[in-house]
Amino acid sequence: MNIILLGPPGAGKGTLSSKIIENKQAVQISTGDIFRYNISNETELGLKAKAYMDKGELVPDELTIDLLWDKFDTLGEDHKDSIILFDGFPRTISQAKALDEGMEERNQKIDMVIYFDVDDEILIQRLTGRRTCPQCGATYHITNNPPKIEDVCDKCGTKLIQRADDTIETVENRIKVYNKQTSVLIEYYTNKGILKSIDGTKKPDLVYKEFEDKLEEIN
Repeated sequence: MNIILLGPPGAGKGTLSSKIIENKQAVQISTGDIFRYNISNETELGLKAKAYMDKGELVPDELTIDLLWDKFDTLGEDHKDSIILFDGFPRTISQAKALDEGMEERNQKIDMVIYFDVDDEILIQRLTGRRTCPQCGATYHITNNPPKIEDVCDKCGTKLIQRADDTIETVENRIKVYNKQTSVLIEYYTNKGILKSIDGTKKPDLVYKEFEDKLEEIN
């Protein structure tokens, strides 16, 4: 089963994805993770992506999609019965159409799109309060999920940082870009009859319960 997690930055896509993987046979395909893996391992596709990123340019859709299919096609038989979660992709209508075409070529389809409905004010509060461990990647929030010791990672003891893209100016711009570019996908997938809305303001356990309810609707 192929599921897209759609929503603005800070909506809770990563949190839900983690809980699905924890509780079900599932694997996440995150474009951010794919970029980082290929760049750090200096793969051919990764070096092409890095050339654009080093110049401050967006990675072209065609290359992003090549990277995504490279990951998808390596899942193989081990994950034929798994839930595949697309997180961070698609971001545009052209990417959505390319995803549909690639799925059709593989005799597959997108079964459901989970849309996270969260007000902008809540997104800003969530993102600007987020802190990340640069060593192990653990994430915290200064009010919602603080570390045991202020600014220190519980897992490895490394000093936590605020990501550059979590400052108030950057967060507001990210949400603005999302609303302009990605929100049109809501209509696109609504018209296909596969979009399911979830209240992303709820606590993670309740969001997961809502996800399970939506899953039951299509099974």
